[in-house]
Amino acid sequence: MLYATAAVMLVPFIWLICGAFKHNQDFFGSTFLPRGNGFLGIAWSRLTLDNFRNLFAQTDVLRAGLNSIFLSSVTALLATIVCAMAGYALAKYNMRGRGIIVGVVLVAVIIPPTLVLAPGYQLLFRLNMLDTFAGLIVPALAPAFGVYLFRQASQGSVPNELLEAARIDGCGELKIFSAIAMPLLRPMVSAFMLITFLGVWNNFINPQIVLQSAGKFPLSAAVAQLKGVYYQDYGLQIASTLLSVGPVLILFLFLQKDFISGLTSGAVKE
Repeated sequence: MLYATAAVMLVPFIWLICGAFKHNQDFFGSTFLPRGNGFLGIAWSRLTLDNFRNLFAQTDVLRAGLNSIFLSSVTALLATIVCAMAGYALAKYNMRGRGIIVGVVLVAVIIPPTLVLAPGYQLLFRLNMLDTFAGLIVPALAPAFGVYLFRQASQGSVPNELLEAARIDGCGELKIFSAIAMPLLRPMVSAFMLITFLGVWNNFINPQIVLQSAGKFPLSAAVAQLKGVYYQDYGLQIASTLLSVGPVLILFLFLQKDFISGLTSGAVKE
């Protein structure tokens, strides 16, 4: 059953790969590869690399790719640090009003992101952060989901006895967090960094709202700009989509074990 489900899930990716190597006139002539008299009944001679050549020749896809890598990497790193510190503080410090803060975080988790687009845009406008990378990075530094995720992980993975022993030995709070808490939270750190990286890489709406300069667009927004009004180069669009999906798919395949272990850490109490 699992193999059948996996096969069905792979069909869109196979269609995507096949479409990237087809001419525009063959795009609707066959579902996958163009039919012909070649091996396996496929017209191999009608496959082409022109879609990728045109993509690199006609568009600034390399700059868009570098923008995506920069935005995703910086946001994932900084958001992980901020959320880990906030979640650890909510879990381990008996501060006044901690219950209220946790309640506010939980309420923020269930608020749809689209509801804060307008007020977020207005705030970025007043702070002169429109059309800047900071306008995309700063609002994503402390997502409520990440704060609550690290709070739960800190409660289950960081023993209070270990923290008290470190304080008795003279460790400062920052050193306790960096040298003791963070290593214990490593599975969650890996999972959250991957979630954040993928979320920023695939973010489609925010870059088009915050950024106005085409040279600053990430891949997700640059791919959308390839859609014409009177003519659609489907091969070019599919090739750019494949180029956008490929890196994150490879990254997930390499880090899937850390991703799964991070999400399941603390789920079972001994």
